[in-house]
Amino acid sequence: MAIPCASLHFPSSPRLHKTSFSSQFTQLLSPSHLFLTVCSRQTPTKSTNARNSNYTTNMGIAYLNYPVVVKAQTSSSSALSREPMLPPFNVLITGSTKGIGYALANEFLKAGDNVIICSRSAERVQSNVQSLREEFGEQRVWGTKCDVREGKDVKDLVAFAQENLKYVDIWINNAGSNAYSYKPLAEASDEDLIEVVTTNTLGLMICCREAMKMMLNQPRGGHIFNIDGAGSDGRPTPRFAAYGATKRSVVHLTKSLQAELRMQDVQNVVVHNLSVC
Repeated sequence: MAIPCASLHFPSSPRLHKTSFSSQFTQLLSPSHLFLTVCSRQTPTKSTNARNSNYTTNMGIAYLNYPVVVKAQTSSSSALSREPMLPPFNVLITGSTKGIGYALANEFLKAGDNVIICSRSAERVQSNVQSLREEFGEQRVWGTKCDVREGKDVKDLVAFAQENLKYVDIWINNAGSNAYSYKPLAEASDEDLIEVVTTNTLGLMICCREAMKMMLNQPRGGHIFNIDGAGSDGRPTPRFAAYGATKRSVVHLTKSLQAELRMQDVQNVVVHNLSVC
């Protein structure tokens, strides 16, 4: 089966369109849909969400590609134990004190959801939480320091989320690094390569592992979105080859996790690729 992918299309500045963003994620997660609609880079189409049926999705999350069937649980015991996933959603975003991660946090909050942000910098987390709370309220956003390369940090992040939100509907793996370096691989330092690989590959694996463990124990399950990037489609990325190689691995990891969940007959935890362009 082809890998599920969702695509975020930004306008000239890195800001998502509120209506398309909110409606598309609501469509992705609505329990009334047995088909999980996902996205790719294609011609804009009319939103199929009834609440925004006249909106053409040409700015925010975009463009229906194909459905991934989410099987409905049929036994009475499982039906009783499984909770529906209804908005507002509880959202956790790694690497979310700047750039795309911070823009995503803002858009989820504008849509009425609850958000946890995190990054390696405790100062940035504290500053951003304060700023977001001033706009959206004390009980809508939380933040904590987390280095995704460290298993203990990610376990602590899960505990923090459970303490403040009880459960997480959407976990977005956004944390990534290019070591602030743009040069041929032959000129890259050991430190640069270690930074890129441990953040983008090891960190993603650790986050997926802990997010899946948490969601498998949630009656409502959950959705994990792995943000890819340049190189994920197999095209060359000269002058940031290490970064491109790690992003290509995102696609493989997501496919493998999907296969593992299918082998375990898990029906309410789903892993997706998320492309930002």
